[in-house]
Amino acid sequence: MAHFLIVEARFYDTLNDMLIGGAKAALEAAGHSHEVITVPGALEVPGAISLAMDTQKYDGFVAIGVVIRGETYHFEIVSNESARAIMALTLDGVAIGNGIITVENEAQALARADAAQKDKGGEAAKAAIAMFDMAAKYR
Repeated sequence: MAHFLIVEARFYDTLNDMLIGGAKAALEAAGHSHEVITVPGALEVPGAISLAMDTQKYDGFVAIGVVIRGETYHFEIVSNESARAIMALTLDGVAIGNGIITVENEAQALARADAAQKDKGGEAAKAAIAMFDMAAKYR
């Protein structure tokens, strides 16, 4: 059994709850334990993962958040930079599933967050588990 940390950027409560629910269900179905922490936004998720890594308390991480396009360039910065930083951590061998969804509108977010539809929270947890398993194989 592995222990995972779900790091959520809480902004859209209902959508985040759906994503976290999917992630928890996937982790529990695979027999893994988990904790959840909340950070202010998607840009803070990779930093929180990096800090938590240093504790050596977690075997993997699930990044959760919702970024909906607005009227400014901020959407691109948040979505691109959070994904880039998460990718940098994965290239260092950290088992992370990226469940930060980036969408045009709330309807798209709902479809992706809902476990009965696209279940991106569950998919992110499954990705983190797969990367944890791969790390165990090669280390």
